[in-house]
Amino acid sequence: MNPHLFIVTIIISVNFTICAQQQDFLQPYTGPSTQGIDTSSLQGKIICGYQGWFNCKGDGAGLGWVHWIKSRKQAPGPDNVSVDLWPDVSELKPSERFPTAFKHADGSQAEVFSSYNKTTVLRHFKWMREYGIDGAFVQRFANGLTNVKLSHHKNAVLSHAREGANREGRTYAVMYDLSGLKAGEVSRVKEDWSKLRAKMQITKDPAYLKHKGAPVVVVWGIGFNDKNRPYTLNECRDLVAYLKSDGCTVMLGVPSWWREGKRDAIADPVAHQIFEMADILSPWTVGRYRSPEEATLHGEKVWKPDVEWCAKREMDFMPVVFPGFSWHNLKGDPLGAIPRLKGQFLWAQMVAAKRSNSKMIYVAMFDEVDEGTAIFKCSNRPPLGDGFDFLDLEGLPSDFYLRLTGQGGKMLNNKIPLSNTLP
Repeated sequence: MNPHLFIVTIIISVNFTICAQQQDFLQPYTGPSTQGIDTSSLQGKIICGYQGWFNCKGDGAGLGWVHWIKSRKQAPGPDNVSVDLWPDVSELKPSERFPTAFKHADGSQAEVFSSYNKTTVLRHFKWMREYGIDGAFVQRFANGLTNVKLSHHKNAVLSHAREGANREGRTYAVMYDLSGLKAGEVSRVKEDWSKLRAKMQITKDPAYLKHKGAPVVVVWGIGFNDKNRPYTLNECRDLVAYLKSDGCTVMLGVPSWWREGKRDAIADPVAHQIFEMADILSPWTVGRYRSPEEATLHGEKVWKPDVEWCAKREMDFMPVVFPGFSWHNLKGDPLGAIPRLKGQFLWAQMVAAKRSNSKMIYVAMFDEVDEGTAIFKCSNRPPLGDGFDFLDLEGLPSDFYLRLTGQGGKMLNNKIPLSNTLP
C-alpha cells in the first residue's frame, strides 16, 4: 500500500471519528431536568463566566495540554506553566485528575482537571447550586469554530454544561467571544448559532436562559479600541441584526467606557448604533480598577450613569465584577497584581453594582485560573519550588469565593442587608 495514501486514510479516519462524536454532542438534550431557578429572566440573577477551556494530555479530546501551560508538548511543570491559581482537586475522582510535573510541599504529585471531562463539569454546576449561583455564560470563542478538534471540545463543554444546568436546576447561555477573529470572519457566529438551534435545539432546552421572552445570546468584544480586533463594526452590526431577527435577546460585552467612547472604547458612531440594537449591555471591567475604593468610585461615576442610559432606552445593564487579577506566570507581571484582600475587593464591587441600581451581575470568572480570576475551589497549598510562584487564597477556605458570590446574589435580591461589611 502507498504509505502516503495510508497516512491520508488515517487522518480521514480520525477526523471522521471526531465529527461523529461532535454529532453526539450536538443532539437535543433528553436527560433529567430539575426545576430550580427561574430560567425565564435575568432579573435578580448572578451569573458566572465559564471558560471550560482546560485540556490535559490523555483526556480524550486529542488536544494535549491546553491553558495550563505555554507549550503543549510537555506537562505543566516549573518551566512550563501559565496559571496563577491552583485548583483544589480534593473532591475529584481519580478519573478526573491528571498528574503534572509539579510537587506539593509533602512531595505528592500536583494534579489538575480537564474541562473535557463531563463528570468535572457536572461537579462545577453542582457547586453552583450548592452555593446559590444561578448559572453560567458558557464561553464559545469564535476563532476556533472552524478547527475540527477545537470545535469538538467546545461542543463537548457546551453539552456538559447543558446537562449540568438541567440536573442542578441552574441556567446557562452561549457567550460568543469575537477575540482573535480576522476581518470577514464574524459570520462564523451566525453559522454556529444556526447549527446549535437546529441540531442541538438548544433554545428549547428548559435550562437555557431566557429574558424578555426570548433566548439569550451574548456577543463579547464589540467597540473595544485595542488593535487586536481586525473584524469590523459593520460585521458586528450585521451579526446583532441577524440574532435579533432570529428571535434572540442579545447581550453585548462592551468596553467599560462604551458610553463616552474613551479610554478602552472606540469613538465611532457605528459602535453606538450597535449598542442601541442590544437588549442588555455588559461592560468589561477586569483591570479597570484595582482597589475597593476605586471599584466604589467606578460604580458611582460609570455604572450609575450607564444604568440610567440603558433605562431610558428600555434596555438592561449587567455589570462585570471579578475577585482579583494576576497573570504572573502567563505574562510575567507581578503576582497578585490586583489583590483579592480576602474578598473585600469582590464584595465592594457587588455593593457598587447594587447601589448603581443594577438588577443582574456577571461574575468573571468561575474557572479562570490563568488570570487569577477564578471563584471556584482553589488550593491554599499550591505546588512549591524555586523559580515559580502561585497565589493562594490567603488562608481562606477553598470554597470562600463560591460562598461570597452566593451571598452577593442574596444581597442583589434583598435577602440580606446591603452593607460594605462582608457577610
